[in-house]
Order: sequence, then structure tokens, then C-alpha cells
Amino acid sequence: MRVTAMPSRLMYDIVLSSKNGFWRMAYRHSALGMTALLGLALALTAAPARADIVNLDGAWSGGGSVKFPSGAKEAARCRANFKKRGAESYLVNARCASASGKVEQSALLTYVGGNQFTGSFFNEEFKVDGTITVTVSGNSQSVSISSPAGSTANFKLTR
Repeated sequence: MRVTAMPSRLMYDIVLSSKNGFWRMAYRHSALGMTALLGLALALTAAPARADIVNLDGAWSGGGSVKFPSGAKEAARCRANFKKRGAESYLVNARCASASGKVEQSALLTYVGGNQFTGSFFNEEFKVDGTITVTVSGNSQSVSISSPAGSTANFKLTR
């Protein structure tokens, strides 16, 4: 399935795919919470193309947790590949998994200054959007995701 964000809300498309009925399982557990899991992989962002900041091209992986609107928490792991897209943006293809299932997605995130990137995600299937913030420190990234519905996710990724 291809999820296309509304032009006024987002500057990029998010590509999602479903395997082995994951979305049905996610919906039973918490559609909004699993959308946060999607967002976390989208958050596997990048650093600017400036010489004083580390180049993030290549593979990154790590883990963290997703908190669902119900208050339940799940551990999740992600792997992401970064490809420089522009002077201050990267295309990210990521796979994440939790006890509720696996998900694949792509994102384009934008550098906002210092060592941070930010972006938005929108899931057309569940009509959920949210924000993504990534803070880069050397060979690690701290990723935070939240949706107005109450889902949050926090991850630490390394090379």
C-alpha cells in the first residue's frame, strides 16, 4: 500500500507494506500504537551533509520501546539504511519488529539545525499522524515519536 500525505501537512511520501497479516494483528492490539511503531522506523533519520557532522549513509540498527494509548509498552528493534537525498536530507528505508509484528517503511526527513532532524508521518489506513524528532551524536541517534492519539516511541540507533 502507498500512503501519500496531504501536501499541506507533509513534504514527502511514506511507503508502507504489510506482511503476514501484520496490520490485522496491529489493529487488534492497537492501531494507533502500531502506527507509532511505524513512525519510529520513519524516525531513523539522518544528519546534515555538512563536513562537521558525521555522514549517516549506510546501515543503522537498535532498539527501544513503543507505548500504546492503552498504556501498554512493547520492546521493538529496527534496522535502517540511509541514503543521502539532498544537501540536508536522507532517504531512509527501515524494518522494525515488536511482539505485535513486523513493518517496513521509507521516509524523507529534514535537518532543522544543530544536531536535530524533524519530520511528520501520516498513516492513511488508520488516519493517524504524528511528529518525529531525531538527535544525532557521533555514531548514535536518539529517536522520539509521538502521535496526538497518545502513542509514543523512543529508540537508540547505532552503526
